[in-house]
Amino acid sequence: MSIKAILWDFGGVLTTSPFEAFNRYETDHGMPKDFIRGINATNPDHNAWAQFESSNIGIEEFDAKFAAESAAQGYRIQGRQVVDLLSGHLRPRMVETLKRCKANFQVACITNNVKSGAGPGMARNAERAEQMAAVMELFDVVVESSVEGIRKPNPRIYELTCQRLGVAPSAVVFLDDLGVNLKPARALGMHTIKVLSETQAIEDLSAVTGLAL
Repeated sequence: MSIKAILWDFGGVLTTSPFEAFNRYETDHGMPKDFIRGINATNPDHNAWAQFESSNIGIEEFDAKFAAESAAQGYRIQGRQVVDLLSGHLRPRMVETLKRCKANFQVACITNNVKSGAGPGMARNAERAEQMAAVMELFDVVVESSVEGIRKPNPRIYELTCQRLGVAPSAVVFLDDLGVNLKPARALGMHTIKVLSETQAIEDLSAVTGLAL
């Protein structure tokens, strides 16, 4: 395999997973584990979350729509509360791995995000936003769902990223923490890595690229 580019998801790959924050919130409020993920997985192409990430609705409408969707499933959660849970912490080892990859390949970020927060990575304060912005500057190309109006797992967002990099999907390695986002990338010919942990992801990436990471 001739690798020319490494494609990275942001949240849950370069940062800790927001799902961890979701689970803590659920525990603190007596909700079933993965309740919030279940809301986001129901009618995934047209629900409040999908519309928000594609910039079809703003924060006010998302706040109300998510509250209605969650209430229908048994527990009412305002959409703003979910947004507040999104921002994770950077993973230093993954950031260092990104830098090493950049020295050998093109690197790009493809992320589902929303027009909320204090900058890239949906940071909730200026200091964290500055840290995330510094990581974003490492990428040759950044493709954001909130800007493009399309989101993973829509194949078009992967094709768009490859076009901007000037590479074929077969020359790309893509890291994401969600299998649903990896499936269409793999169908296009990309080599995919599901990120379960920092150590596992770095080892898998080293094996694919041949780099000592």
